[in-house]
Amino acid sequence: MKIRVRNLSRDALLATEAEVADTSKKRRIGLRKHQSLAPGEGMWISPCEAIHTIGMKFAIDVLFLSRTREVVKLKEAVPPGRIAVCLRAHSVLELPAGTIASTGTQVGDRLQFERVP
Repeated sequence: MKIRVRNLSRDALLATEAEVADTSKKRRIGLRKHQSLAPGEGMWISPCEAIHTIGMKFAIDVLFLSRTREVVKLKEAVPPGRIAVCLRAHSVLELPAGTIASTGTQVGDRLQFERVP
């Protein structure tokens, strides 16, 4: 399943086709199978409060989200081989590096998810 993610607070489109990692296998593989992320791509991991970029070949922007899909923490351009944690998070949205800056996304912003047919 794929989703479209919009930042309602900024009226900005964050992802047009983000993968949903809703099984343990999908969460375990994550983005390691990708060589890069194109604009509009990403991955939503739920439930999740910590991610790592071990084995990845590119940096990512990371949004930690509450149950109500409010941004509770941001990490920009997390390089390969790193760990990011937010114990208050219920899920994580991983996006191409630069997405946070280009959309002006901030802590407190509300996101909307819509299934892509």
